[in-house]
Amino acid sequence: MKLIVSVAAISAALLLPLAAFAQSSAPLTRAEVRQQVIELENAGYNPSTSDSTAYPENIQAAQNRLNAAKAGGGYGGVVDGSVSSGAGRRFYQGDDSQ
Repeated sequence: MKLIVSVAAISAALLLPLAAFAQSSAPLTRAEVRQQVIELENAGYNPSTSDSTAYPENIQAAQNRLNAAKAGGGYGGVVDGSVSSGAGRRFYQGDDSQ
């Protein structure tokens, strides 16, 4: 009897932390789902097309375009150029070669 109680206690102690890893996020609301569909349509996906043979590729391509647009939506483009510190040439007192 003591063995059963101790096994049950150890099992409960080991399984209890697993509840902490469960997802606590709520399901998506209707408005959130509609917004996701609108974003996919703006990225080029058309859910009403009759071409059901290319379904996974079409939506995955639209999701990739959407993810790329979100990742690149920072503060601006990449500036090409160079930077110099100005420490390349030193002028000494009495040097007239400026």
